[in-house]
Amino acid sequence: MLYRYDISYHVPIYLITFKRFTLKTYLVGGSVRDELLGLPVKDHDYVVVGSTPEEMEKLGFRPVGKDFPVFLHPETKEQYALARTERKISRGYKGFEIFTTPEVTLQQDLVRRDLTINAIAKDEAGNIIDPFNGVADLEAGILRHISPAFSEDPVRILRTARFAARFSFRIAPETFNLMNEMVHNGEVEALVPERVWQEISRGLMEKNPSRMFYILRECSALSRILPEIDVLFGVPQSPQAHPEIDTGLHTMLAIDHAAKQNYSLPVRFAVLLHDLGKGLTPQELWPRHIGHEQRSMQLIVDLCERIRIPKDSRDLAILVAQFHGKVHCAETLKPSAVADLFQAADAYRKPYRFKEFLQACACDFHGRPGFTREAYPPADRLNRALSAARSVNAGEIAGILQKKITDYALLPAAINTKVREARIAKIKQAQNQST
Repeated sequence: MLYRYDISYHVPIYLITFKRFTLKTYLVGGSVRDELLGLPVKDHDYVVVGSTPEEMEKLGFRPVGKDFPVFLHPETKEQYALARTERKISRGYKGFEIFTTPEVTLQQDLVRRDLTINAIAKDEAGNIIDPFNGVADLEAGILRHISPAFSEDPVRILRTARFAARFSFRIAPETFNLMNEMVHNGEVEALVPERVWQEISRGLMEKNPSRMFYILRECSALSRILPEIDVLFGVPQSPQAHPEIDTGLHTMLAIDHAAKQNYSLPVRFAVLLHDLGKGLTPQELWPRHIGHEQRSMQLIVDLCERIRIPKDSRDLAILVAQFHGKVHCAETLKPSAVADLFQAADAYRKPYRFKEFLQACACDFHGRPGFTREAYPPADRLNRALSAARSVNAGEIAGILQKKITDYALLPAAINTKVREARIAKIKQAQNQST
């Protein structure tokens, strides 16, 4: 069901003041789409028809666009773009020549957009302008491309898959066929790392992120963009530990669980990559995957370098890949092994990251049929142990040893040893209290 508002209440008063300058201003894109869907509107984007960069600057708008004329409103700081057309001149999302003149119409601007649902506009009086039947596609829950020009920008494959994950919409058959054709024509090879990460990270933050990856796999794009994820599908695991058996399916269940828990992007990314090493297990060893943790770590390093993943997401992903198996066995770990885990995870200096680390490990546990509502005792056990270990006063221990040891070259090692012993004792005490 689409929501019909009395749009007059949503027209900012400053739009009216521009009429004496003959500016024709339209609200466009996602803000109109989301308003019609009854969703919160975060940002407003506007298209200005019949103006020039010089006129916009005279009105106080500040130019910010490098590739085409985009301006910030002098008061609201919202974006206003001059209506424009595009012409493909080379491969990739930057391979366009931009034309913007006062003669470019609203419809000419809208036709260059990717999907019909993103090509709906609203004028200053609140009237909906829908030249490509985007409202009908919103009502039907369909993602449909506007024109064959869709194939000129490979980022649109990722965007369409992401919108499917956000809205749970179907992709029109003709649009999916075009996506598949783009992949096989090699268009995705022109994608730059920054845009891949931008869309993948946004997709991971949608309410149903697995849908994005399923669609990318179905149109063969996943094998080109994230082959490390694609090869997980069809790799079996032990049915005793994993009733779902398929590693790819398990990964999708796990990231959907992370989304349901509203976990952060680094957590979701770590969950996506936690079992990458299983894709390299020789078939004769299936369904066992001994040593997959180490294999996963190197794959993550290579993937993160290839698509330029931010450091916080990369570091957490490596940590989860390396230690999630040990966390699952927390109840059997000796106090010294727990202390080693805390040290390796830098848990004393970065307790928030350790919290995210445990969240990702829990998603691995819950990402299996029949386990989504089960308790995950290892997290509570390790949190209690960490709280106990952090109660050790390292400064006090250092002060005592400074009075006893005269050879200062031996002091750092002695402090580390005593602090570790004290933490192990606290961890042991916490473990005994929890049994």
